[in-house]
Amino acid sequence: MGRTRTKSRKKASVVSAKTSNIEESKSEPTIASLLEKAQSLLVECDYDLAGRFSRRILDREPNNVQGKELLGVVQLETGDLEGAKVTFESLLPPRAGAPLNPPPSAHLYLAQLSDDPHEALEHYQAAVDIFNGQLKGKERATDSLGTDNDEKELRQSVARALIGMVEIWMDPSYDLCFDPAAEKNCEDLLNLALQADPGNTEALQTLASVRLSQQRPDDAKTCLEQAWSQWKDLEPDDTRLPPIPSRLSLVKLFLELELFSPALLVLQGVMAIDDQEVEAWYLEGWCFFLMAEHARESGGKLDELTWEELARDARDCLETCQMLHVSQEHPDKPLLDHTRELIGKLEALGIQPSPDDTDNAGEDGWEDVDGSDGSESGDEDVEMS
Repeated sequence: MGRTRTKSRKKASVVSAKTSNIEESKSEPTIASLLEKAQSLLVECDYDLAGRFSRRILDREPNNVQGKELLGVVQLETGDLEGAKVTFESLLPPRAGAPLNPPPSAHLYLAQLSDDPHEALEHYQAAVDIFNGQLKGKERATDSLGTDNDEKELRQSVARALIGMVEIWMDPSYDLCFDPAAEKNCEDLLNLALQADPGNTEALQTLASVRLSQQRPDDAKTCLEQAWSQWKDLEPDDTRLPPIPSRLSLVKLFLELELFSPALLVLQGVMAIDDQEVEAWYLEGWCFFLMAEHARESGGKLDELTWEELARDARDCLETCQMLHVSQEHPDKPLLDHTRELIGKLEALGIQPSPDDTDNAGEDGWEDVDGSDGSESGDEDVEMS
């Protein structure tokens, strides 16, 4: 009977151990599941919780590359720039625990965080070298934030990093833009970007900006038309569309070249996605303002619209921009200053907002404009552009 009891105890012990293991596996999620959760929280902009999950990953695996990347992004999004810099630097050799092949994203983030343009250029170049190594199959792709490392995406990544380098060379806040080699360096970098990803719209837009600085407006126009032609017929919700900041940059270049019709078309697409975009309202108002000026100089009309109609459309857009800027506490103060300056000029010319814009507007300050005298001209402009 004693032997029977011993066997019973052993069996009970085994069962207890199995139960304990099951409970542990249930209570302790895998690193993969924690990463997935942290990534989804990041997409949802729940940075506080995403940071907790990232730290939970690093508590269990202090050198987990994906966990560090996620934590660095959280720190960036929450304004902890110094913390983010330390986190991304920890992913680069020869720091203890850094991976042998660091992720290119660490270099890209550090390039943006650096105050030294030479240091930023070095980080961008390091990212380009890693991407090119992945393209050649020399290194294993390590995009830890879960995007596909196919050839097309890698080529786009190379182009974006090279464009980042061009932007540093062109930035007037750095002395590099006064370097005699700046123009050639920009040309070479953009040629490499277009070789890596032919037809890249951001590279073409940047090249157009370079051409404008070279006083070559016709060449700049050709670059912009080539970039815009690749996506201008896509539906507003098409994922192949460039991000809104890139499209707004295109609008600015169009306005610099006095290409008002395409500028309005691009803005129409942006508004279809986000009609609360402050900069879009500003650019649309600025576009109508410039059109009104041209109309006054050329006999009072432009595209069959009087300068007064165009000026009123400009004021309506600018008033909406001002309202949204204030309500959203938008950080771009120079934009608000210029908006108010333009409104002041229109006021001096006797241009008042459309009646419905002030009397019967909806919450966005624009909803009922179509019912006011002459207010349809803005929509007509966009449609015929």
